[in-house]
Amino acid sequence: MTGSENEKTPQKFSQKDYHHPAAAWGAAFSVGRVLVEQGAIVDGVRAIFKMNHENSGFDCPGCAWPDDRKGLRMDICENGIKHVTWEMTKKRTDREFFSRHTVTELLGWSDFELENQGRLTEPMVYNATTDHYEPIAWSAAFELIGRHLRSLSSPNRASFYTSGRLSNEATFLYQLFAREYGTNNLPDCSNMCHEASGRALAASIGTGKGTVDLVDWQTADAIFVMGVNAATNTPRMLSALADGVKEHNLKIVHINPLIEVAATTAITPHEILDMVTFRATPTSSLNLQPRIGGDMAIMRGIAKYLFEKFETDKSSLNMDFIEKYTSGFEEYRAACDATSWEEIERQSALSADQIKAAGEIYRQAPAAIISWCLGVSQQEYGVDTIREIVNVLLLRGNIGRPGAGPCPIRGHSNVQGNRTCGIHHAPPESWLSKMDAACGIKSPRQHGLDTVRTIEAMHSGEVEVFFGMGGNFASATPDRDRTFEALRNCKLTVHVSTKLNRSHVVHGKEALILPCLGRTEIDQQAAGPQAVSVEDSMSMVHLSVGMNEPASPHLLSELAIIAGMARSTLPQSPTPWEQYTGNYDLVRDKMAEALSGFENFNERVRKPLGFRLSQAARELDFETPSKRANFSTATLPDTLPPPGKLIMSTMRSHDQFNTTVYSDNDRYRGVKGLRTLLLMNEADMKERGLEQFDLIDITSFAKDGSTRSVKDFRAVKYNIPRGCASGYMPELNVLCPIGDFSAQSDQPMMKQVLIEVIGHK
Repeated sequence: MTGSENEKTPQKFSQKDYHHPAAAWGAAFSVGRVLVEQGAIVDGVRAIFKMNHENSGFDCPGCAWPDDRKGLRMDICENGIKHVTWEMTKKRTDREFFSRHTVTELLGWSDFELENQGRLTEPMVYNATTDHYEPIAWSAAFELIGRHLRSLSSPNRASFYTSGRLSNEATFLYQLFAREYGTNNLPDCSNMCHEASGRALAASIGTGKGTVDLVDWQTADAIFVMGVNAATNTPRMLSALADGVKEHNLKIVHINPLIEVAATTAITPHEILDMVTFRATPTSSLNLQPRIGGDMAIMRGIAKYLFEKFETDKSSLNMDFIEKYTSGFEEYRAACDATSWEEIERQSALSADQIKAAGEIYRQAPAAIISWCLGVSQQEYGVDTIREIVNVLLLRGNIGRPGAGPCPIRGHSNVQGNRTCGIHHAPPESWLSKMDAACGIKSPRQHGLDTVRTIEAMHSGEVEVFFGMGGNFASATPDRDRTFEALRNCKLTVHVSTKLNRSHVVHGKEALILPCLGRTEIDQQAAGPQAVSVEDSMSMVHLSVGMNEPASPHLLSELAIIAGMARSTLPQSPTPWEQYTGNYDLVRDKMAEALSGFENFNERVRKPLGFRLSQAARELDFETPSKRANFSTATLPDTLPPPGKLIMSTMRSHDQFNTTVYSDNDRYRGVKGLRTLLLMNEADMKERGLEQFDLIDITSFAKDGSTRSVKDFRAVKYNIPRGCASGYMPELNVLCPIGDFSAQSDQPMMKQVLIEVIGHK
């Protein structure tokens, strides 16, 4: 179909650039629409005044941004309210629904249609004869799981996945069960998201976490925001950025192939006067648009600029800090000297002057933070890039002091807490030995399978049972077709969920759906209503207490589901699973024994705002082999695509949280009614004879020579560097080869996919 023919054809989709501030009235109207659609107007408004309130409210089940330390009473955002309202919906996916629809039929539904059916109400088991899910008693469900797990020839033939939704208490019990059962097969969403961050930071400064907190964000003189669409991923970040600009002239540099709305202006909805007067605050001092994969070149360029300025201005580098706390400085200086500006410009797709402008903002800032998200970590050289970020911070001593440091932006609420509390396929011996001593078990020492290797093991038959604790594994993972085949090859798949999703209809030979309480719901146990804890993106641990009656009387808590499965699988287990389920304080007491930093857990977590986990690097105690912060000297990689090809990055729309799609719109990118699209540079479109909304086929090229394709997508003109393209996940996950993962992090390269685009004739 040609462009002119497209213009004559009535279309239900459109794209128009968005020129309004981030958040503001657009967010307010969007929230109102969702409250009405889900029939949750009263509960939704109540939630606004309970979400993210210390020790009396519930933690937002969306992103992991920390709660405000200044007593903000409406510490909320559009996407958080959407996420909560989606959970509080009055719609129900009950036994009558499943009796009306076969799994084969549901497989043809969209991700939105599946989740929009509402909350799951009771455990369901798949009947292969009828192709329907049917009700099953909890006891029978646990016995089915236990029977399968007990029959395996090795515990390593099962894999226990989790997304970031688990509380700290449930996380601890989940890993305890898996290790008592006998396996470290504990893959998680971090394997796909921030594994590169953890490995890079551990190598550079001896910790897998960032060193800053929200107070640092509120006092920094400059903040670099790399590879993240803040208005969608962590909208509450906008408050910190806007407040910094208004209060002390904060300088903000955004580095992203797309100039997102958060990198322009914002009006935070809780600033009532700003809303009424339409007074927007600038949220960027400089926007840099590198090509995909060009982030490391920018950081190397900033470092090179600092070395050049040091020749005439000795304050450009903090030599006292470098000499006292770092290792490898001279080797790093040599690496910067050996990297030419021409190569930096070629790899970044930016001019030297643009990079030097960013370098000057950084040089003039007394204290600076560099933050990043998946746009940096989901690349082949993500570890090298993040280590280069730390290099730049070390050059000016921007670590271990107020308003400064590295800051990975975690996506899902408590994904960082999951790792802290034991979800790790390759835990260190020190962690295992302390946990074993506290819990009276002997954990296996053999490293387990991460997410990519779990998929491959299911595909080959080496893993026969898959347990998914939250999330939507089938949609979140790369290489959709191979992942689907892997799940269907299992003898049993089990998913603990609140709503129906793709993973329930792409299942093993036997399959269970186990519905659990949501974060917003009252968790009533033997000892009374229970609270759980979470760790935010900046290492604060605090309580979360549900406020609503459960969506169904048949729902169990995450902890109760884990305990039921554990007792059925390990009937002679000495672990007091039933006691833990009845009183979460007992779990926290055991965690205080087992986990460093959780001493006096029950007492400290009940303090206003909870407590911050201590971190040696924040105190300039670097737990690396050198006992210093280490400069990295990696060579600048060549990330340019070959002629005729593009590098594609997957992303999510604004009306989406992870794999949960709220609508086919993407307000901030001006897209309406369309998800099967590819954002392209106008010159790249013309080179291929494409006009706006032309139909295209997209083919990806794996390192092993294999290809994957999608058909009948739409080419959409957008401000993105030449040679780059971007489109939505999960629709484009099919193009991400399972074998194309970073050798540095083992992460799938979902932000760096080599593609070819062919228009329809």
